[in-house]
Formats: sequence, structure tokens, C-alpha cells
Amino acid sequence: MRPAIPPLAAPTSGERRNTILALLSVAMLIVSLDQYIVVVALPEIGRELGYSPQTLQAVISAYAVASSGFLLLGGRASDLLGRRRVLALGLFLYCIASLAGGLANNSLQQLGARAVQGLGGALVFPSTLAIINVLFREGAERNRAVGIWAGAGAAGLVIGVLAGGALTSAFGWRAVFLVNVPLAGLALAATFQLINPDGAIDRSRSFDIPGAVSVTCSVTLIVLALVQGPNFGWLSLATMGILGLGLALGAAFILLEKRTADPLVPFAMLRNPWLALALTVASLFMATFGALLYFLSIFFQNVLRYSALETGFAFLIPTVVVVMSSALAGRVATALGLRQTMILALCVGVLGALATGLVINTGTSYVALVPGLVAVSIGDGAMFTAMFIAAAKGVPDHQQGIASGIVSTGSGMGAAIGLAALVLISNRGTAGLEGEAMRTALALGVSQAVYAITAGMVLTLLLVVLFPLRSADAHDLSGKGKADLERGDHE
Repeated sequence: MRPAIPPLAAPTSGERRNTILALLSVAMLIVSLDQYIVVVALPEIGRELGYSPQTLQAVISAYAVASSGFLLLGGRASDLLGRRRVLALGLFLYCIASLAGGLANNSLQQLGARAVQGLGGALVFPSTLAIINVLFREGAERNRAVGIWAGAGAAGLVIGVLAGGALTSAFGWRAVFLVNVPLAGLALAATFQLINPDGAIDRSRSFDIPGAVSVTCSVTLIVLALVQGPNFGWLSLATMGILGLGLALGAAFILLEKRTADPLVPFAMLRNPWLALALTVASLFMATFGALLYFLSIFFQNVLRYSALETGFAFLIPTVVVVMSSALAGRVATALGLRQTMILALCVGVLGALATGLVINTGTSYVALVPGLVAVSIGDGAMFTAMFIAAAKGVPDHQQGIASGIVSTGSGMGAAIGLAALVLISNRGTAGLEGEAMRTALALGVSQAVYAITAGMVLTLLLVVLFPLRSADAHDLSGKGKADLERGDHE
């Protein structure tokens, strides 16, 4: 049964839709930049709030754990409660959590604020994409719109580091939190002004509370085990216990969904090959392209000894390239096809990552890094757009929220797994070292992590090339295919 909430697109003029698209892109930018805006500020945060070197990473992981854990629930809420309502709630949570994080006086207060920011992101992310996919028709129109939205998202990851460096240098670490208060506040006000009110809440369908609780707890615990594994010890009782409980809840979620009349995640949706490909690619994308930003920031600050401001400016060129690549990728996908766009983006990204890894050492110059950074940023922006275009292909309007939640959950899981594995690689051989010896070992570790990222990009490329997309699926799903997906609500 279709939900009672009506489509947003019908009464909306082209000009107004473009204004709404700008608003949704800003909301996506806020969510995206907050993942990395604290990276450059971490040393100052650690000194002032008393984090140890082992616990400082929790400032990033608290956001990642909460965001990943609640994305599926955010997508479901978007479909059932109304996309404007969920978007507004997410932006409101961002406002109050950012204010609390900026005013925090100890690590516990700050980590709590970061977790609430992650929850806000889990509501904003799928609701913005779902609104776009309902407002704009599938094909060239939607490709262009998703390209602009994805450009803001991909750029936000890089802008976060740039803005973090500038704000920390000028105003201190608290500014990286407080800057979100006016941004999210203005976006919240514009949401009520520009987006049509949602219709009546669909009371014929449920939230699937057992499924929502089990999958939220499962994803949260798995991501927590992955990000804290290096601190607890991979084979420690804490890590294995958290991971085991998370996997058990994941298995319980699958069993519950198969027996539920109106499941949180209709598994029949994954019969859509484009959604299945988007889920796979999104996980690998964040484990590779997404993780690269973290290691570049570490390299600039701890090896090349850039200040926070210099580190921020080092990401200026990648930011411009990512924005341009993301915005153009929608048009390229329309002209060349979606799979071909992904293949081209990954080939360029592989060459860029390899070139970057080859020049990383204690004596390298920024100029030597630029060719690789430009190439990898082209691949980054284009892939970010392409994978979310794929996520929406052939998905009915009333399932766009959960489709967005599925793919964004995959990206969050990929980010956690990738970063946990790559940190182990980069830190190998650095224990007990100090001074120049530490700097040399860290440069070697970062280069090895970048080579591992390159290998992950090659794997992603092979999967895209070999992924079984039937010829009929290369364009749009047939009416019969869409009907099958809609019937999947009740399987």
C-alpha cells in the first residue's frame, strides 16, 4: 500500500524546485563537512579537554557510530512521517548538538554532542536525497539534480578539513562546532519556508519497531567494535563481545524482517540491480576515497608539519576539483551511461591515488602532490554522484527514503571498516618512536595506507565492470520490475 504522504513535486515550479535543490544541497553540505571538520582541530581538542592519544579518535568515531546506526531508521521515518518533518528534525538536532559541542567543558559532554550530531545526520542525509528523487524525474533531470546535491556532499568532506583549519587557527577548536549553529538554523528556517508541508502521516504502515531496534543496535555495535578495536585490542573480550553481539542482532534483524508483513527493509528492493550495485560501491567508496582525506590530513600536519591553517589551505585545490567533478558527473552519466561513468571515475581515481602514494615521503613538496590530488578528486566527486544516482534508479517514490538509508548505511559501515583497517597499516612500526624517527615511520605508514586505498579502488573498479546488470536494467526498470519492488513491501 502506498503511503498517505503525497508527492512533493506536482505543484512545484521549476524555479522553486531549483531553490529547494539549493537548500537540500546546503543541508547535505552541513552533514558532510561535519564528518571531518574536527580532524585538524583534534590536537587542540585533546589538549584542552584531556583526551589521551588512544581516546582522541573517539571525537570522530562518536559521530560515525551514531550516524551509521540510525540511517536506516532515518530513511524509514522519511517515508512514513514525511520528508520535510524528518529533515527539519535532523537540522534542529544539528543546531542544539553543535551548540552543546562548542560549549563542552569535558570529553563526555563533547562526545555526547557528537553522537547527537550523528543522529541529526542520519535524519538529514536520506530525507534530502528522497526529496530530490521525488521532485525530479528519473533520467537527465534527476541526474543533474543529484549531481549538484552530491557535489555539495563530496565537497563537504574536503571543505570540512579546509574550514576546520581556518576556524581553528582564527578562533580555536570551539569554532568548528559553533559554525554549524547559524548554518543549520538558517537551513531549518528555509525548510519551512520553501518545502511544501507533508500530508497526513501514513498510519497504515508501522515503523517495524523490532526490526528498527535490532538493526540500529546491530549497526551501532558493529561500527563501535571496528572503530574501537585498535584501542581495546582486536582479540580482547570487549571487542569480540561487542562485535559478536552486533552480529547476533544483525542475524535477528534478518529473521524478523522475513516474518514481518511491513518490514523496515524490504529485501525484495535489492533485486533492483542498480540499488544492489550502489550499496556495494558506496561501502567501498567510503573505505577508500573517504579514508584518504584522514591520512592526507595526518601527513600534512605530522610529517610535513603544516599548521592547522596551512593544512586547511592544502585542501583548497581538491575542494574545487571535487565540486566541479560532482556537478558534471550527472551530465556525463546522462551522456555516457551510469556504469561507464563509474568506470571512468574509478580509473582516474586509481591513477591519482597511485601517483599520490608514490610521492609521499618526508621531503616531498606540495607541488609534487598536486597531480595525484587533482586526479583522485576527479574520481571522488564523480563516484559520489554516480553511486547515489544508481541508488534511486527504478525505486518507487514511497521507498526513496529507505533506499537512501540503505546506501548511506553501507557508506557508513564502509568508512568505519576502511578506516579501522587502514589505521592499523599506517601505524605499523611507529610504536615507541619519537622525533625524526617517528616522522619517517609515519610517512612510510601513510604511503602504505594510500597504496592499500589504491588496491581498494581497483577492487571497486573490477566489481563495477563485472556486476551483472541486465540489458533492460541499463536504462530504466520496466513497469513490471517496479511492480515487483512495490510488492516487496509485503514479502
